[in-house]
Amino acid sequence: MYRKSKWKCGYNLEVLGHGNNEKSVPQLLIRDLKFEKSSLAKLMFSPDQENHPSKAPVKYGELIVLGYNGSLPNGDRGRRKSRFALFKRPKANGVKPSTVHIACTPQAAKAISNKDQHSISYTLSRAQTVVVEYTHDSNTDMFQIGRSTESPIDFVVTDTVPGSQSNSDTQSVQSTISRFACRIICERNPPFTARIYAAGFDSSKNIFLGEKAAKWKTSDGQMDGLTTNGVLVMHPRNGFTEDSKPGVWREISVCGNVFSLRETRSAQQRGKMVENETNQLQDGSLIDLCGATLLWRTAEGLSRTPTVKHLEALRQEINAARPQCPVGFNTLAFPSMKRKDVVDEKQPWVYLNCGHVHGYHNWGNKEERDGKDRECPMCRSVGPYVPLWLGCEAGFYVDAGPPTHAFSPCGHVCSEKTTAYWSQIPLPHGTHTFHAACPFCAHQLAGEQGYIRLIFQGPLD
Repeated sequence: MYRKSKWKCGYNLEVLGHGNNEKSVPQLLIRDLKFEKSSLAKLMFSPDQENHPSKAPVKYGELIVLGYNGSLPNGDRGRRKSRFALFKRPKANGVKPSTVHIACTPQAAKAISNKDQHSISYTLSRAQTVVVEYTHDSNTDMFQIGRSTESPIDFVVTDTVPGSQSNSDTQSVQSTISRFACRIICERNPPFTARIYAAGFDSSKNIFLGEKAAKWKTSDGQMDGLTTNGVLVMHPRNGFTEDSKPGVWREISVCGNVFSLRETRSAQQRGKMVENETNQLQDGSLIDLCGATLLWRTAEGLSRTPTVKHLEALRQEINAARPQCPVGFNTLAFPSMKRKDVVDEKQPWVYLNCGHVHGYHNWGNKEERDGKDRECPMCRSVGPYVPLWLGCEAGFYVDAGPPTHAFSPCGHVCSEKTTAYWSQIPLPHGTHTFHAACPFCAHQLAGEQGYIRLIFQGPLD
């Protein structure tokens, strides 16, 4: 058994012997990365803080779509992107409920709602429709999310296909995301509270809940309802930190009330109202739109989150340690973040059952295994053999730890506490199932834990 040795790159690398191979080359478990305090502090600043902190516009937070590693497959364009920042608007555009009208027919309701202001129509029957008018609120800003590309939608979201390499992969799937899925209302004054509501206003500034939609009159005489596939929210316990634990998934109504989940996603019978919970978003809240899941990060939370610069520094530190393939003895290196989807000849590969990191080779690739499983030359364990990819979306990290672990079976690499957190988060899948998934590609996690610790081999010299 070798002793700990400190490499010039700044990592503490624990060197281990391995069974019968104890006299072979050392293997390395990356324990921690030591930056100088000033350097780390600079890297940990969010971009807004780095440039003119006093002149920066007020940021309420950011929405990040799970399943994308820093950008959409074909790149971010306009309102369709993997990450959307919510800034204080030059002029408030928020709305709040005001007058309630009870109309005899849908035609009469349409006449009421055609005014140049926002409204929500609840069709109770062919003979009765309730229209709630909304008036301007100078204290709030409104942001709308949905599948539609019409102008009222600020953030266009389409269905996430696990591991998709192009936008065409997602467009070929029949979408279950609502065209006007939800809206987020942010207070323009500190503490800039953000609240989420199901459904968004269309180009006519209306929201229509038809006869088949779940809707009801509340105890105080107001109307409320749910959208077809619903908007689900989960607030993590202990915030979005290395101590975070998963919370409970709830459904949010059109008026922002909180309910337990329906039996199935589109069931007409609503769940039970949860009185002691609110629709207020917190750092790390997850929003599921039945086809895509969004992570809400507050501006304060993002200021404590690793930046892309920090992740790039971690990549360079790993490569500076010159890990080697124990079969070909060639030096391995994680490719540039700009080439995060292209397998490089120096790309590290890992055996998912044991965590031993190699370069790509054909050792142990027997025909009877159909090419799916490989035998690790270091410990003889048999299992999947996949390339490793750095997790480039900094907003998914719960800490600034070094990239020592990888999700299974996709091979996305990030810090130990980040893999541990996401492996215990049940994400909605389909209409009534949940499973843990890699936040960088949306692949369902496999194996006992859903992630593995990586064992690198050090250079011979």
